Amino acid sequence: MCGIVGIVGNYQPEVLTNLNEAISHRGPDGGGEYIAPADALGLGMRRLAIVDLEEGRQPMANKEGTHVLVFNGEIFNAPELRMQLEAKGVQFDSGHSDTEVILRMYDAEGPDMVAHLNGMFAFVVYDAIRGKLFGARDRFGIKPLYYQHKSGSFAFASELKSLMQLPGFTLDLDTESLWNYLSLLYVPGERTICEGVHRLQPGHTIEYDLCENRVKIEQWWRLEPQPIYGRSEKDWAVELREQLAAAVRRWCMSDVPIACSLSGGIDSTAITGLMAENGYQSMQTFSLGFTESDGTELDERRLAKQVADRWGTEHHEIVLEQDHLLNALPEMIWSLDEPYAGGVPSWHVFQAMSREVKVAMTGSGGDELFGNYGKFREYEKKPWKRLHLWAYERGWVGGNPIGDSYHAMRRYFSDAEKRKYLESPHGDKTGTAALIQSQFDKQAPGHLRDRLAGMEMHGQLAEEFLFMTDRFSMAHGLEARVPFLDSELVDFVFSIPASQRTNPKNLKYLLKHAVEDLLPQELLSSRKKGFVLPLGAWLRGRLKSGVQNLLSPSRLAKQGIFHPNFYRDYVAPHLEGQRDNTYRIWPVFMFQLWYLLYVEENVRTRPTVTLDDLVS
Repeated sequence: MCGIVGIVGNYQPEVLTNLNEAISHRGPDGGGEYIAPADALGLGMRRLAIVDLEEGRQPMANKEGTHVLVFNGEIFNAPELRMQLEAKGVQFDSGHSDTEVILRMYDAEGPDMVAHLNGMFAFVVYDAIRGKLFGARDRFGIKPLYYQHKSGSFAFASELKSLMQLPGFTLDLDTESLWNYLSLLYVPGERTICEGVHRLQPGHTIEYDLCENRVKIEQWWRLEPQPIYGRSEKDWAVELREQLAAAVRRWCMSDVPIACSLSGGIDSTAITGLMAENGYQSMQTFSLGFTESDGTELDERRLAKQVADRWGTEHHEIVLEQDHLLNALPEMIWSLDEPYAGGVPSWHVFQAMSREVKVAMTGSGGDELFGNYGKFREYEKKPWKRLHLWAYERGWVGGNPIGDSYHAMRRYFSDAEKRKYLESPHGDKTGTAALIQSQFDKQAPGHLRDRLAGMEMHGQLAEEFLFMTDRFSMAHGLEARVPFLDSELVDFVFSIPASQRTNPKNLKYLLKHAVEDLLPQELLSSRKKGFVLPLGAWLRGRLKSGVQNLLSPSRLAKQGIFHPNFYRDYVAPHLEGQRDNTYRIWPVFMFQLWYLLYVEENVRTRPTVTLDDLVS
């Protein structure tokens, strides 16, 4: 696990070092650089040593020096791939480095090797023979990869803050990304908040031609369910248990201790139980609690403690106070690189875990596999919405049947509202609803539940949940793992017919059946708790002065991004208790904090200021 960077062009040697040092938090155990003067190319990495502590150093080159690799992530089927290569006569220099497995596979198969990898990864290979850089990102976007392509130059990095170190870099706001952020609370798609900087999408490869200065992007994976009919739910549950246990075993590959983030929910509880059943000894678990009464819905300690006691883990409870969480906002926002207005408490869980271990298991991905938060129910309950989708897919009607009814478009900013309150609006012809619709339209034909799940896997899962998990964990030098997104497990889960995989009234009933002996009885019947922070009360209370300062009509007019009437129409009525406008104010407030740090103050190193210092 690490961070990776690379540059091609007429740069001084210290530029590569600056890019690499900007992500030193991702790899506090060391770093390395490789320079190829003939191609004006440099590669760099920062390492968090987890597998093959002595021999897994990077950049890693083959003996001939024709292929050089920088790699961020873990390949959990590396032992099997290694044996297959050895059977063909390939010799390895390291004891069990998964980095070397990628390198040898590229030596043997070239770019096609990416389809064989099971894990979380973003890597780039300098292929001196072909005169190209070849990069790839894992199926689900667990690990990030950003790039900037200009005339005569190319650069890539694990985080945007690295590319901001490039000479002459200017942070020009990508207004299309801002447009979409206001509806989704995260920046979606290949664009980023920085104009001219892109992210490689999940399940895609990138090839940069060093001679022709040309970039080619290709998709190497998408979710294509292959349902198998005729099996009973009992049989599916038995095999699901076996497949999940195998995935957890694979994702426990490590030469250092592993802990588990224990939320008290089904997914993390199942992972903890399977780790314990598989003989993982001396496990540490971590759960989150709140002191304020308005945080009781978030408090996960009671059920988590039951699970920890059952398996005899060394259990830690992180108890947050309101000020503790809010005072960390400047650090969180800086670590994220881009505006984000979703859940933030996991920052403190990862921070606490990083003091004890280097690797953390999480339950991310379980919801998307089993029920996808019930987002399909709206269409199954309302026949006219299914009819609209049916007619749209036959070209008989227009509109965005999925995008227009997407939950975020109804809860946060609609496209119509953004046209009213953004000074330089985008989306007059398309909009966020059309973006969501286009993501749905790209999915493989099949059951509506499967298509919605595929859309979310390359949408909200990758671009919000996994994005936040990667930045918050790596900000503390911690590797967060997500065994529910094991490739073999996902393929198996989507061989289960959608009608058997989930139930509208009990979304995870099949998963519960598979792991019920690992779960507290209460958890089998309790409703899922969401991370719903008391944002409305905070905006009227602890954050009120900050809101008044950052969203004042005079500041908005001077800034030129939002119309000054936003304060009159949304902020003032909320602060006065006349209306609840939380989900309009919060994303704009979080954007303003990001803008203050990254644009106005031009902060390029981890901030030490408090929230009050920032907004006063």
